Amino acid sequence: MSIPFSREDFFGVFARYNETMWPAQLIIFLLAIAGVVFAVRRSRDSSRGTFAVLAILWLWMGLFYHAAFFTEINPVARLFAVAFIAQGLIFAGLSARRSADSISPHNNFAGWAGGALVLFGLLGYPLLSVLAGHLYPYQPTIGLPCPTTIFTLGLLLWAWDSVPRYALVIPMFWAFVGTTAALQLGVTEDLSLAVAAIVVGIAAVTRRQVEEALPVNPSI
Repeated sequence: MSIPFSREDFFGVFARYNETMWPAQLIIFLLAIAGVVFAVRRSRDSSRGTFAVLAILWLWMGLFYHAAFFTEINPVARLFAVAFIAQGLIFAGLSARRSADSISPHNNFAGWAGGALVLFGLLGYPLLSVLAGHLYPYQPTIGLPCPTTIFTLGLLLWAWDSVPRYALVIPMFWAFVGTTAALQLGVTEDLSLAVAAIVVGIAAVTRRQVEEALPVNPSI
């Protein structure tokens, strides 16, 4: 299915967002760093802080990117706004739970892969964007869907053993949407969404194989 806007329109939205919302991007970046710090503290209370940060990021994208800017060139963005707001509320619910799921990096595939995605979402994506010739303000910054989705999937990999699988549905959906748009528009950096989705799929398969290999305690 073809998209209803041009490459120039697409990057023009980023420019209008970045110029209008400045310096909110700096605050969002610091919030994202705080989410990582909460995660590496390895406690349920600090994990609630990470989920709270993710809630803010996804609510922000739904309200202040999709609804406020992306709808200018894409009517479907209204549905995207609803989906992102719903994801923000999911994260808010996970943060509010008294027994919040633990987010922490572990020494396994999900832990290392999650760390790589978190780092890429924060630093690698903007670098790749610059190398592709997309300079600020014509550049997706953290707090915009594609880099933030990669960052989110990385943090969810750190919570792989405990996070509800429904929390992955909308980020994985956006990975598909973003990859499709990247192929049509020739946005090289957004192809990293497909890589992130593949990494999550490998983590799922690896975890299932580990669970199947565990011995089953006989009934007494």
